[in-house]
Amino acid sequence: MKALTENAAAPAFYTVREAARILRCNASTLYRAIQDDGFPAVRIRTRYVVPAVAVEQLAQRAAESGGVVDVAAIAAERRTAREVARLTGGAW
Repeated sequence: MKALTENAAAPAFYTVREAARILRCNASTLYRAIQDDGFPAVRIRTRYVVPAVAVEQLAQRAAESGGVVDVAAIAAERRTAREVARLTGGAW
């Protein structure tokens, strides 16, 4: 039951503005990245929300690597993996 109460305090999703504030970037920059498929988000009608785990993983990657994390490169890898899965029928 303890895990349930811990998770209740942490949001599963952030608004784009909240995620931008956490990442210390302009919300417009994050919106552009999302629309270019360069940052993970969930679209609900006309609104985007950013998974909290995506923001946390980005920070963790930066801390572990000790260097720059290129979100565009991560997105390109994700698009390539999706395309390979589509072309191979998911068996890769």
